[in-house]
Amino acid sequence: MNDASRAQGWAICAAAGVAALLFLIGLLNGSYWALAIPVAIVTFFALGLVAWVGYTIATIQVDADQSPEILATDAPPTEGAAPVPPTRSAEDAA
Repeated sequence: MNDASRAQGWAICAAAGVAALLFLIGLLNGSYWALAIPVAIVTFFALGLVAWVGYTIATIQVDADQSPEILATDAPPTEGAAPVPPTRSAEDAA
């Protein structure tokens, strides 16, 4: 990690501390805006995430496989090879 990254990290920490101090001062003064602004920011951020997830789901393009995967149990047995025993599921074991 270089010095520029560390300086950016300390700047973010200092900004968070200043924001916390301003929030605390606003709360102690009984300011409505001290609660309204952070709640609005968090609400819009959460709604933005929801909109992004919805957009991603709505616009995803999934192409069907041209050739399906052949499992070892689906392959035809070869001559001289021992047969593959079937696997037991949890329901069969119970």
